[in-house]
Amino acid sequence: MISFNTAVKSVGVITAGVLIAVVVSNPAAAGNAIANLFSFDNASGQAQTFNQGILNPKNPFFQERGTNGRACVTCHQASEGWSITPAGVQARFTESDGLEPIFRTNDGSNCEGADVSSLDARQAAFSLLLSRGLIRVGMDVPPGAEFVIEAVDDPYHCGGSLGSASMYRRPLPSTNLRFLSAIMWDGRESPAGLSIRDGLLQQSNDATRGHAQAFEDLSAAERERIVDFELGLHTAQGSDTMARELNAQSAKGGPINLSREAFFLGINDPLGQNPSGAAFNPRAFTLFDAWKPSLKASHTAQADARAAIVRGQEIFNTHPIEITGVSGLNDELHVDSIPGTCTTCHDSPNVGNHSVKAPLNIGLTAADQRTADMPLYTLRNTHTGDFVQTTDPGRAMVTGKWKDIGRFKGPVLRGLAARAPYFHNGFAATLLDVVNFYDARFNIGLTAAEKADLVAFLQAL
Repeated sequence: MISFNTAVKSVGVITAGVLIAVVVSNPAAAGNAIANLFSFDNASGQAQTFNQGILNPKNPFFQERGTNGRACVTCHQASEGWSITPAGVQARFTESDGLEPIFRTNDGSNCEGADVSSLDARQAAFSLLLSRGLIRVGMDVPPGAEFVIEAVDDPYHCGGSLGSASMYRRPLPSTNLRFLSAIMWDGRESPAGLSIRDGLLQQSNDATRGHAQAFEDLSAAERERIVDFELGLHTAQGSDTMARELNAQSAKGGPINLSREAFFLGINDPLGQNPSGAAFNPRAFTLFDAWKPSLKASHTAQADARAAIVRGQEIFNTHPIEITGVSGLNDELHVDSIPGTCTTCHDSPNVGNHSVKAPLNIGLTAADQRTADMPLYTLRNTHTGDFVQTTDPGRAMVTGKWKDIGRFKGPVLRGLAARAPYFHNGFAATLLDVVNFYDARFNIGLTAAEKADLVAFLQAL
């Protein structure tokens, strides 16, 4: 296969008011080996997206289908890991005075129907979107739920019924969807018995009716075209500022190698749900194994950077973690402490999400983690009278179950460098913040050098 630099050319496509730089291969030069690549710089190097087909800007993914000017691409920017970032949102606010389609009060503002009559008012109304890249998800407590909302401490004074909650969440990437085991942070588009593809077909319509405020459903053909496009996208970091090309010397970084990864539900499940019967392999990441032999005698800056990535991968795969107090894991298994590693939860090989549905509560929404810009909900168990405080009830707003409070799915880890901040609520501004959270949460005891190596690995994904 010829090099990236000689195989591609750049073109510009304007869709839904957003300029997307698209890097399209030269099929004659590449021997049809590269069908389509998108390439964007980020602070760690360059993220790339490989697409099995040729980009068609007339795909309904890029087209307005509602009433408020939005399309799927409005909140799923190729240059921002197919999600959005605060920097990108802030630039769009500045360029449009806060009038671009992402700035709509049905879900872009902190409160539904917020005052947006002036520039200052819009700055305040969309503060969470601007600071963390968060979209408001408003939901009612399900009928027959095991809990009620007893009280709300809301910094935005949105009012409303105690029977509903506003949650603020990051738009998940619309790439690497082939590896999903659940759709949406709370899994609400993945009811039992529905395939991932069928869930995505439903989600495309729900997003159009909700986020884009469409009066009519998408046609079956439009849904199919959107989902076909999304399922063809594979995004990963393609090059690192210091380590350079992440597929060099037989390493398996980058989106083309990612597109070749096998996946099925349960492929490496540590709880024995692998339909193939294969045992769980904690060495879920092998992307940079090929670099190990060549690093011993090298002392260049590039070799040092690659060595850090290799060490970070080893830490991710093997460093012991005593997993305690995780709702969805310890309580479901009735085990106080589980000896594991990062890959106990991030088990999909070379992808890093859960290979089965496994929403977990790792403590991100607990009252002691609350920041001043988040609401705090007090929930009461209607059967036991117990109380819990949370900034986001999570999957419990779908199932109505007390045990599901604060549970969320783990996202695909590929392409992380392009889409900060992290976690469902943008709690971690950087990948070092992510590592520090886990180190403190599970008392891992990582050294500063080990943290740096983990960050090097994560930003190379």
